[in-house]
Amino acid sequence: MAALGWLTPRRRSATARSVLAGEASAEAARKSTQEVSEREPAFPVPGDEQAAAFFDLDNTVMQGAALFHFGRGLYKRKFFDTRELARFAWQQAWFRLAGVEDPEHMQEARDSALSIVQGHRVSELQSIGEEIYDEYMAERIWPGTRALAQAHLDAGQRVWLVTAAPVEIATVIARRLGLTGALGTVAESVDGVYTGKLVGEPLHGPAKAEAVRALALAEGLDLSRCAAYSDSHNDIPMLSLVGHPYAINPDSKLRKHARQMDWRLRDYRTGRKAAKVGIPAAAGVGAVAGGTAAAIALHRKRR
Repeated sequence: MAALGWLTPRRRSATARSVLAGEASAEAARKSTQEVSEREPAFPVPGDEQAAAFFDLDNTVMQGAALFHFGRGLYKRKFFDTRELARFAWQQAWFRLAGVEDPEHMQEARDSALSIVQGHRVSELQSIGEEIYDEYMAERIWPGTRALAQAHLDAGQRVWLVTAAPVEIATVIARRLGLTGALGTVAESVDGVYTGKLVGEPLHGPAKAEAVRALALAEGLDLSRCAAYSDSHNDIPMLSLVGHPYAINPDSKLRKHARQMDWRLRDYRTGRKAAKVGIPAAAGVGAVAGGTAAAIALHRKRR
């Protein structure tokens, strides 16, 4: 593992709070995955155990922002008033139109969410998250990105969501999509009750990279054999960690950077292709073994 650390040096932009947020998210993700693995058999397709795929959530896997959809669901359940809902709606509309994250909007949304859930039990929010996924999120999953994730699964690789959304909600989405697990923002809880504080900071920007790094070290992954997918230039630190970075529905800054670095691109918003895209070569044997339509289609696009 010392060699892995040498291959993935920590960027200077990572702060102590970023590292704390990343490590907390990785630990929460591993715990939730272990709980699921105790109930379900191991994935049957043999694959590269040192390779995995990491997918950003908002506007990469799902249209819009998960946190805003979650807010709509909480409003429906009378967790807060109409004025708060209007603010959530405005932030979501701006995000959908601009296609990029506004740090101020995202911070306001997180602060609101923390104050709203303070005093509620973690188990309560997990149960509500299941309902909110069905109500607002399921129909907003990008089919193209979902096919990419499935191709990795069919190759016998693990697939993780990496998002600034609460880890409890991210875990629900990952499980519904049949993914391995999720890395998300960890809200502090005591005796199963939210305190209204975060552990470290939101899982955003450098903190995402720290979470991926921490999970890779804990799971024995070789990041040079892993893939990562995102739409935002804020995730360049995470994308730069892996050997197979992909820009999905990229904002202008990420598109420019991806072209400079010769990263692969794919845009599902308009149907146009920025470049042909496929899963990394390391997944090839497993994809054939899986034999799914998604994997075959991706393989053909590479030819």
